[in-house]
Amino acid sequence: MTKPVCVIIGAGEGLGRALAVKFASRGFDLGLVSRSEEGCSAAIEAVAQKSGTARFYQADVIEPQTVESAVAKINREMGEIKLLIYNVRGNFDSCAPLDMTYEALEKNFREEVMGAFAAAKSVLPKMIDRGAGSIFFSSATAAFRGSARFPLYAIGKFGLRALAQSLSKAYAGDGIHIAHFRLDCDLDVPVMKELYGSDYDPEKLADPDDVAESYWLTFQQPKSAWSNEVEIRPYTERWTY
Repeated sequence: MTKPVCVIIGAGEGLGRALAVKFASRGFDLGLVSRSEEGCSAAIEAVAQKSGTARFYQADVIEPQTVESAVAKINREMGEIKLLIYNVRGNFDSCAPLDMTYEALEKNFREEVMGAFAAAKSVLPKMIDRGAGSIFFSSATAAFRGSARFPLYAIGKFGLRALAQSLSKAYAGDGIHIAHFRLDCDLDVPVMKELYGSDYDPEKLADPDDVAESYWLTFQQPKSAWSNEVEIRPYTERWTY
């Protein structure tokens, strides 16, 4: 029997790895999309340890045609895509709004919005034909508030939320569950341990495996009670808005 397929675009060593393991453990085959195989090697290895199947497909989200090609290839080689997760984050660069460059702004828009649209556009027609399917976007509280220090990040996440909400309003009636996940927290991943140094405290960070569980629970929601905005934070988090 063919397994359902979950596509994760942006399957790095943190949340991407956790999402891959979670859905593999629930019977999914994984199509992992990244610029290089090294970028999703941790997810591939983790899925293999669970006796699951995860395959690498190359694409660069700033070039939407490569995303469309990768997703089409997954559909041909692995089968029907039941869930797509866009788990991409642009650079978290700090600058004043007037110091943003046109090049940085365009790159950010391509990563956060255009790549997400290309991914959704690649799976939506077949999902609509079937009357079923799910598309999840990983995001942040920056989608709700501008920033004097991180305007690029905020602008990108604002755009991603608008895309997610627009798609949901347009296609929920066709049976497509589209959800925007806002993570108001730092994840307990290796890079954060380095950044926090002696102040590192796992109780103040979100466990990627626990966050992945929230994605799974959202995926299981019945049509009569879908969440389109999902907010996640550890119990110790000081709300940032």
